[in-house]
Amino acid sequence: MSAATPKARAGFEALLGSAAPGLAPAGRALRRAILSLHPGATETLWPRQRIASFGAGPRKMSEHCAYIGFHAAHVNLGFYHGAALADPSGLLVGTGKRLRHVPVRTAAEAGSPALKALLREALRDRERALEPTP
Repeated sequence: MSAATPKARAGFEALLGSAAPGLAPAGRALRRAILSLHPGATETLWPRQRIASFGAGPRKMSEHCAYIGFHAAHVNLGFYHGAALADPSGLLVGTGKRLRHVPVRTAAEAGSPALKALLREALRDRERALEPTP
């Protein structure tokens, strides 16, 4: 589902309905931040898992760079290949082989320069990984 379509926006708004009270503004701000840096992103929604995922195509672990996941007290901005990202601000949380996330509670946090820098790096990482080899 393309992020630019009204159907994608409506689907994301429905996903926000599962968010804890007060977290919808953070979720919307994260989506805006992702789409401002990657306007042609493919957006895939998993309502049962309360996740919206973004990338260059439909394949989650190879083509997607980031996801928004709703939890009881925060919204995760997750990175499928976050373990490989530089994180000079120390925002990333997690110990898995690949995935890392940043817990976000407010729209202001979602718009922070450090978070946007991580998003830019994650996009570049996926672009490099998806470049055809000569």
